[in-house]
Amino acid sequence: MEDQLLAFLNFLSNERNYSDNTIAAYRNDLSQFLDWLNVQYPEVLYWADVSYLMVSEYSDILKRKSYTASSVARKVAAIKSFFHFLLARGYITSDPTANLDSPRVKKRLPQTLSSDDVERLLEAPTEKDSPKNLRDSALLHVLYATGMRVTEAVSLRTDDVNLPAMVITFPGKDNRLRELPIDEETRDILVDYLENGRPHLVKDKSESALFLNHRGKQLTRQGLWLIIKAYAEQAQLGDKVTPHTLRHSFAAHRLSSGTELREVQQLLGHANISTTQIYSQLYNEQEKADD
Repeated sequence: MEDQLLAFLNFLSNERNYSDNTIAAYRNDLSQFLDWLNVQYPEVLYWADVSYLMVSEYSDILKRKSYTASSVARKVAAIKSFFHFLLARGYITSDPTANLDSPRVKKRLPQTLSSDDVERLLEAPTEKDSPKNLRDSALLHVLYATGMRVTEAVSLRTDDVNLPAMVITFPGKDNRLRELPIDEETRDILVDYLENGRPHLVKDKSESALFLNHRGKQLTRQGLWLIIKAYAEQAQLGDKVTPHTLRHSFAAHRLSSGTELREVQQLLGHANISTTQIYSQLYNEQEKADD
């Protein structure tokens, strides 16, 4: 059973080009289900032996536990996707999840900042003049100017930045190159960081990561989260700012300024425009609130 689970995870990675974080979530959810099966139904030796009643029982147990509705929905969706894969690959002859209902989850609109709040956040690192603050200023400006994901930001190399052309180029989730424009202010802040900040942080001249931590290595996702959290507190924005907040704010503000939805989709790197449409809904809600 472990072999089929591994085959599914490889399928998500190699054929669906899912991110490492998404694959890790699938692995955790499906391993949790398999562990439960091993305890409750030790006689089950093959995925073909899993019945609808077993999966339904597991779903009911999840609902009774302290998981949020969205977590239960995600876990059930992972199981359904896995069995769809098993059926398509011939590992099973019938899908025990075919009639399994997924929990209904009210889709929450993304949390965004106002333009004034974004300005306060971007200004926070400028209160001190140090290599670290120059890095943090460049990092926050790049996140808001491009709307890139946190993983994409920390993975940037110095060669990805074309300052004369004012663009940042890097592989997207589908391994296709994405080219994101930056404004003059972000370009100038990047120049300052590259000339006066990064040289004081780098320890190994062969290090190519754009954003470095205090050890001279590539900044981690956790490190970026702590940076944003600290400046959000400094700017008195409370706990409403997360690493994804600037991405959400970028999309919402682009739409409110008249950028077409399809262009915002391309800038965000969304495979489906339906993913981007939630920002249109957010914009419409804000318009109603302002009326």
